[in-house]
Amino acid sequence: MSRTPVTVRAAEPTDVPSLRELWSDILRKGGLDEQLADVARVVATAREREDQCVAVAEVDGEVAGAVYLEATTFTPLNLEPAVLAVSPHVFPQFRRKGVGSALMEVACRFADQHGITHVQTAAAAEARDANRFMARLSFTPQAMLRAATTSAVRARLPKSRQVTAQAATSRQRIDRVLAARRVRRGERVPG
Repeated sequence: MSRTPVTVRAAEPTDVPSLRELWSDILRKGGLDEQLADVARVVATAREREDQCVAVAEVDGEVAGAVYLEATTFTPLNLEPAVLAVSPHVFPQFRRKGVGSALMEVACRFADQHGITHVQTAAAAEARDANRFMARLSFTPQAMLRAATTSAVRARLPKSRQVTAQAATSRQRIDRVLAARRVRRGERVPG
């Protein structure tokens, strides 16, 4: 099977609409203008910093896929250097043409340029094809990243553990009133 030549380059500001479309499922929810502004900021920041890159893959001059790369650490606690390859996405019409492999090759080159020996990435749990692709490239599961709204987490916590904002503010108000009374009476304010 012959593959169409894939070229990979750093993202330009003109790529922002294509990147917004490519990453629409992982961007914050909001209007089109907000998402375009977010992607534009990511591209601009990556162009200014040596430890970040947005790599765009093209097939016949058309954006086929992209990946965000950052030289960082495994985690905030495990300080071993690693390149984080975030959201290596390929447009459906360009899948199985070598675009994903080209993006991951760029991640490896980026790691080499920074003297880093590990690359990490993530794929949505329900993205079977993406997870299989990553497994074929020798990526092993390291963690399950989970997310929820603060209110949803708080609703599931035991009520005895919860400190409401209102209770905390009431205590702070009482402390301030008592301190003010002590000052008026000439007492020493603890603290």
